Amino acid sequence: MRRPPQKSLRLSRRNRSKLNHAMQTMKQGQRFPALYERDYRLFFIGQTISLVGTWMQQTALGWLVYSITKSSFYLGLLGVATSLPVLFFSLFGGVFADRFNKRNILITTQALSIIPALMLAFLTDFHAIGVWTILIVAALLGTVNSLDIPVRQSYMIEIAGRENLLNAVALNSTAFHGARVFGPSIAGLIIGFHGMSACFYLNAISFVPVIYLLCRISNRGKPREGSHDGVFTGIKGGIKFILGERRILFIILTISIFSLFGIPYAQLMPVFADKVYGVGPIGLGYMMSCVGAGSVLAGIIIAFRRDIINKLLFMSVTGFLFPVSLLAFTIIDNFYLALVFLAVIGFNLVGFLATANSYIQLSVPDSFRGRVMSVFAMMFLGMAPFGAALTGATAEIIGIKTTILSTAIVCLTGFTIFREKWK
Repeated sequence: MRRPPQKSLRLSRRNRSKLNHAMQTMKQGQRFPALYERDYRLFFIGQTISLVGTWMQQTALGWLVYSITKSSFYLGLLGVATSLPVLFFSLFGGVFADRFNKRNILITTQALSIIPALMLAFLTDFHAIGVWTILIVAALLGTVNSLDIPVRQSYMIEIAGRENLLNAVALNSTAFHGARVFGPSIAGLIIGFHGMSACFYLNAISFVPVIYLLCRISNRGKPREGSHDGVFTGIKGGIKFILGERRILFIILTISIFSLFGIPYAQLMPVFADKVYGVGPIGLGYMMSCVGAGSVLAGIIIAFRRDIINKLLFMSVTGFLFPVSLLAFTIIDNFYLALVFLAVIGFNLVGFLATANSYIQLSVPDSFRGRVMSVFAMMFLGMAPFGAALTGATAEIIGIKTTILSTAIVCLTGFTIFREKWK
């Protein structure tokens, strides 16, 4: 009497086997294979939602500081407050990534990220916000990010698979900079009609789906064997490994030059929008969105290719074109042409960083990946505060365009020198 259901059950299992086989076949033939991995897909969706809110907050925060101070120096200090904790604490985040379950760390950091957003919203609504209050809250958020970033970077290879790493990194960059396209534009409109606090509230809400989707990921990112040495011993071991790998060392040093002198241009976009082009917060949203559009295009192209065989050559081309396009942006005076060059800047910077990220991760043993990526994060984001402070202070003295022109030349020179070491 029970045979028909048993037969149906056997057919169901057979169908599931066929479905799994079909999914694997589709994955092998698709351009975005990382998205066929369930855990990475959940990670990607949640992050995309959250990043839109993050860029809305970033845009509103920059405009808030500038509206209070009318100073490029304080915009530089905002970059310092956000990024300096990454310099101090990201190495500890790398040790945690190699020692504890990565998924649980990310759930914690995403929950903690809600607090600074709500603080900014409440303080703005009650007119209790000041520039130093903003800097303190930004430093709190930067501290959370210092733990989140190395864990997030080293987690991708586990949830996407080693063979899909470059695809996952490119898709991650696409999500990040896709949000950079929509987030600032939305923020500009919201600031104009509802005020800056609305951007902070929406960012706080955006973390809720991230936490939910992270909880559904089955791969928890278990720690590697032999990763339970002392914290400082672990940090020392990661640094020693990098110093022994010449190519990885000089790629990271190239990134540090870009971070110190090139990337801080983004902190000064409100000055360009106000003093150079006179386009206000809506124009600022367009400028930041164009950078994001170029960045998204780079991510999509890399992801569509699935892999880049000659990564070092691709890094050489994009690493050269980034400072050259930044140089061109500072020379021109037409707002619409400036938008084009901002897109070119975004394309080449993301093309270089995404490829360097995957190259480094694929070149290191699993037991060192968290610590190596913490150094990557430290040099990429941790050097930014010094660059932001230097660029902001210099812009106050010699002007915004001369400052960015000078930093672009430094980036081009530094890239040329270090490129000879890692080619």
